[in-house]
Amino acid sequence: MFLLPWLIGFFGLVLGPMISSLYLSFTRFDLMNPPRWIGLANYQNLFQDQRFWDSVQVTATFVMIAVPTQLIAALLVALLLNRSMKGIGIYRTVYYIPSLLGGSVAIALLWKNIFGIDGLVNQVLAFFNITGKGWVAHPDFALGTLIILATWQFGASMVIFLAGLKQIPSELYEAAAVDGANNIRKFFKITLPLLTPVLFFNLVIELIKSIQVFTSSYIISEGTGGPINSTLFYTLYLYQKGFSHFEMGYASAMAWILVMVLGTLTAFIFISSKYWVYYEDGGKS
Repeated sequence: MFLLPWLIGFFGLVLGPMISSLYLSFTRFDLMNPPRWIGLANYQNLFQDQRFWDSVQVTATFVMIAVPTQLIAALLVALLLNRSMKGIGIYRTVYYIPSLLGGSVAIALLWKNIFGIDGLVNQVLAFFNITGKGWVAHPDFALGTLIILATWQFGASMVIFLAGLKQIPSELYEAAAVDGANNIRKFFKITLPLLTPVLFFNLVIELIKSIQVFTSSYIISEGTGGPINSTLFYTLYLYQKGFSHFEMGYASAMAWILVMVLGTLTAFIFISSKYWVYYEDGGKS
């Protein structure tokens, strides 16, 4: 009985729609007329669609840059905050807030204004007699502004890294200091190996979240993925196909390709973890 609400939600709101979308991916469905079975045509057309490949390239570029930079930023800040100092709780809260706000429409609009032609970034550059650009309207820089926004949202990963740092026994550092190890050697020989389980968790979560990014691209590009498809994320193109062009069967095929890619990448990380994830007993996973 206690599990019943969750079971109803799982079968009614998760599993049921997933099965429906799998069926729709083999049909032509415009939301107005009954779906018509067309077999693998959606998948065949999908791989011949240049905008599909553009969205894959944009998303892959974003993930390969944003995920490492966000994790590095989160780890560096966690190391700085893993010490006793006056007001440390306030600092931790301030660094965590962007994770709560970063995915909102308001922050995306603010980001668009900050990097606009008359935005804060160009005002700062003008102070140094440097002529800025319309960063979000330039195909060479628009994606970079979204990467910066994603990196700025490192708070959740930072908190998890900080929790991991708290679990590392101080005796290990004391023993290393007796042996003459400096801070850099302590980091690479003690801190980083014992943080690999936390790094593994953060990597999986941030990878999935980055591949599914949508709101910032939609708001900054006004739903177009421009300029010149430079911010056409996979999920944004999926949305366009499903709810702008009413090609719901095509969009469902895209969704299932996304599920398979996410599953494959996650499985690869899990399988590879036995080679690089260490635990306190000195063994690998």
